[in-house]
Amino acid sequence: MKPAQSTQGNPKKSSLLGSAPPTNSDPRPASTVINFIEGTRAVTPAELESSSITRYHVTKFYREQAINSGHYDQLKFVIEPSVEEFKSPGNLDTSGEHDNTVVPGFQHKYAQTGLLLATDRCASYCRYCFRKRIVGKDSDEIAADLGQIARYIGDHPEMTNVLVSGGDPFVLSTGRLDEILDHLLPFPHLNSVRFGTKMLAYAPQRFEDPALVALFRRIHEARKAAVIVTHFDHIGEISVDAEHSIRFLRARGVQFLNQSVLLAKVNDDPEILAATFAKCHQMGIRPYYLFQGRPVKGASHFQVPLSRGLEIAHGINQRLSGIQKTFKYIMSHHTGKIEILDLGADGRVYMRYHQNKAREKIGKIFSRPHLEGARWLDDLLEE
Repeated sequence: MKPAQSTQGNPKKSSLLGSAPPTNSDPRPASTVINFIEGTRAVTPAELESSSITRYHVTKFYREQAINSGHYDQLKFVIEPSVEEFKSPGNLDTSGEHDNTVVPGFQHKYAQTGLLLATDRCASYCRYCFRKRIVGKDSDEIAADLGQIARYIGDHPEMTNVLVSGGDPFVLSTGRLDEILDHLLPFPHLNSVRFGTKMLAYAPQRFEDPALVALFRRIHEARKAAVIVTHFDHIGEISVDAEHSIRFLRARGVQFLNQSVLLAKVNDDPEILAATFAKCHQMGIRPYYLFQGRPVKGASHFQVPLSRGLEIAHGINQRLSGIQKTFKYIMSHHTGKIEILDLGADGRVYMRYHQNKAREKIGKIFSRPHLEGARWLDDLLEE
């Protein structure tokens, strides 16, 4: 991780990474000076590694959008390093991805869905990322042998859709995305291909590539749904350029969903998220998931208590019309996707399995006694 140019007190100053002068004649300095949100601090490579600090990079487009949106004081926490990352406990695989990897770069946790990790790179790096173990690194968890993945899909006709994720698949060339489709489209039991991306927030000009229209046309001609899952966490991330690209692609048959993460200091406010979801609806994007922040090492300081999260989720719904209320407040736990429903008068948190490896558990409501400050299922004791 290289030192960042501080934007504290001057958000218009460039926050692209630059090289710091060495502290001595050693070509590999023992420490690096980094301008965190809270101030300058000298850190060693060992400190960064032991605390799982993601390297810092942000696109010029996003930085300028954050500033011009008037929401820089919230959005800076998405992209700027914070010293809180050093004291933020957790682990690097909160959803059991390692246990559900069936082929290198391909996961199969839920019967109908395959997850293909296409790259370990993103256009910018979110400070709260739950794949910090992968992104910005040369990871061996990325799909290398597409033929092997295709053979697995062919052997599992229960799989109806594949989510192409990463990293961000749209940092790849359109040619590479076409190569991925070469290995997905022949299967009649796949009825949709999804792409998970934050590129529409970070670099919407990527979607001006005319070859992408042909790529999505290939999916349609294979009689499958082409779906883009956007990642807008805050209305300040939705630019005019992003809206233009979304409307352009929707007119060509691409479906859009949005997922957001509930983030302390960024969007832990029902007004902000209701405005975000209303804007998504206006553009033709269906709000899909509001994720509870995960207990990721170096990022768990973004977690909001479950009781506050429920207040926010209820507050969002109070501000939206009936057709806009399409999101679920979800905890992506290693046991499955858990919809967080309510905190009852009996002092219990009520939840439901939205997805689970065991079919009989899907849709089942369960509860646990609430514990003040609990932020994750594991914080709630089983009886």
